Amino acid sequence: MSEFSWVGSDKDFVDELDVSMVEKVAVGRFGGNSSAGQYKNEDGCLVWVNKSADWEFTMILDGHKTASSVKLVVDHFNKNRDEIQKVLMQPASEALRRMDTLILDIFQDPDFMEACRRTTGETACMIVIRKEKYLWWFSIGDCILHVLHPELIAHGERQLNQRSFYEWVGEVNTFEMPVPCYSTGKKELRQGENQIFMTTDGLTECPGVIFGDPQAIENTLKGVSVPEGVRRLLVEVRRKGVRDSTTIIFWSVQIEETATLPSDL
Repeated sequence: MSEFSWVGSDKDFVDELDVSMVEKVAVGRFGGNSSAGQYKNEDGCLVWVNKSADWEFTMILDGHKTASSVKLVVDHFNKNRDEIQKVLMQPASEALRRMDTLILDIFQDPDFMEACRRTTGETACMIVIRKEKYLWWFSIGDCILHVLHPELIAHGERQLNQRSFYEWVGEVNTFEMPVPCYSTGKKELRQGENQIFMTTDGLTECPGVIFGDPQAIENTLKGVSVPEGVRRLLVEVRRKGVRDSTTIIFWSVQIEETATLPSDL
């Protein structure tokens, strides 16, 4: 079991680029350029990898005002780590069904919601789990998830989630509403290599780059190693003088099983 946990208030990476590996998962961090006025980092992430049980659990966060809400969410999930990982040890059919309820319960825990009311600022949060040949995601707010595979790209499919604005966890909390608002989904990965890519919006909203287009990200990642692809993206936004911080989680998984195909093939 390999684990990685980080909040931008612990180390901000302003003017500094870092790519770290958690087993096969690359975590890229750039806190923005001080020359553009940046002085803090309100991103965060959490990565758990279990090679023997064939799963990865990843979380990426993009806070507003302060990083307090980011730290609150990361700490809360670390507190619930054993329960989450116990569920992920089950077969995918059971694990991902149970995850739908478990993640909601974690966000709606009364003690956690009370802590959110006392914090300063709020955060977008995306959770992505790869278990066997399936991908599961849960998104609050505007973080971004791509899956890159030739069969999907041939149909113009790269980005899995719709960015959703005005959703957060923290001082402003979507789970305080009578009907909590978030998006979730499941995806069967295709046979062969699937690249799973998550990012905060510092990458896509950097002036002078076109990374809001998933194909531009795909082109940058093509033909290089996982960490080198992440590094190239971060080098480019640093070169363009981005102010906002950027956090990336990226990994590749090889799926041996055949995937669903239409009946007329």
